[in-house]
Amino acid sequence: MQQVFGFLQESWSEVGKVVWPTREQAIRLTAITLAVTFGVAAFTAFFDYILNGLLTFLIQK
Repeated sequence: MQQVFGFLQESWSEVGKVVWPTREQAIRLTAITLAVTFGVAAFTAFFDYILNGLLTFLIQK
């Protein structure tokens, strides 16, 4: 049980050493992450739509 408390104490100590981003940085980086995520999703959806149409066309022939 002592090892568990020692681990938790060390973990909490390490959390205190972290340099956390400012609110503005967190908001900016979150916005960038969301924009990239939606961009990749749109890119994937576009090519899925194109390839689906192409394969449907080829199969019907």
